Amino acid sequence: MGRGNQTWMSEFILLGLSSLRETQASLFVLFLAMYLVTVLGNLLIILLIRLDSRLNTPMYFFLGVLSFVDVCYTNSTVPQMLVHFLSARKSIPFYGCVLQLLISLAMGSAEFFLLGAMAYDRYVAVCRPLHYAVIMHGELCLRLAAGCLGAGFMNSLMQTIITFQLPLCRNVVNHFACEMLAMLRLTCVDPSFNKVMVAFSGFLVIMLPCFLVLFSYGHIVATILRIRSARGRRRAFGTCAAHLAVVSMCFGTAIFTYLRPTAGSSAEREKRVALFYAVVTPMLNPLIYSLRNKEVMSAFRRVLGKFSEKG
Repeated sequence: MGRGNQTWMSEFILLGLSSLRETQASLFVLFLAMYLVTVLGNLLIILLIRLDSRLNTPMYFFLGVLSFVDVCYTNSTVPQMLVHFLSARKSIPFYGCVLQLLISLAMGSAEFFLLGAMAYDRYVAVCRPLHYAVIMHGELCLRLAAGCLGAGFMNSLMQTIITFQLPLCRNVVNHFACEMLAMLRLTCVDPSFNKVMVAFSGFLVIMLPCFLVLFSYGHIVATILRIRSARGRRRAFGTCAAHLAVVSMCFGTAIFTYLRPTAGSSAEREKRVALFYAVVTPMLNPLIYSLRNKEVMSAFRRVLGKFSEKG
């Protein structure tokens, strides 16, 4: 099948998570609640950082960018999935599929780079506290954030182009979204080159930030262990605990999905893992950063008190 037939394929059919009508109704209620918590939680984090001057620090700047990325990533897949739970025909236009893959890959890749930048920020805060304000100045933070978003977009653009240049024999996607590995299963030719590119991209996007995180936290742990007071150790570790929990979720899920051997891999298992990364992780991020962070909770009370006084 030539490239011309690819253009003729005007839409894709997404099989989703279940074909049972009763199950789809239950899943709709569940994921609608999770979607609302995700969007409202991340938007609340962004709002608090904007409104409370005490949160105008590099750590919360990166947290705000992370919340923005999570909102964009969630909105690239979940609203369509919710609509499909209530639809008899679960289709997506060809160019809608291209756009969905482009945005979800861009935001997913940017998140890994951001987690690496956040780990570097924590390294400077714990290991070089006297130089923190000088090193992590506003211009550097902006450059790091822009670099993370730009690198994520460039990786996504490359992967999307080489994926949709392949001739496609089928238009039924065994997934709830236009996910890269699921799209490669539709090709008429051997996608070995694309799989090599996925592995190479996975190394750059996942493992390089992961090495930066490990390097940063190796130095952080060594520095914390040299602190004599137990209170000082708890305080130093407390500034990193939330970030470490998010890092463990994101990197663990992505490594399992994209860097494990393809032999014996299951499409259903990949869907479950991708669902966790697309829905659960963005929902847990604001909960982890707020519930385990006294500064965020204090900012929430202060902002709430200001609005109560105005009312």
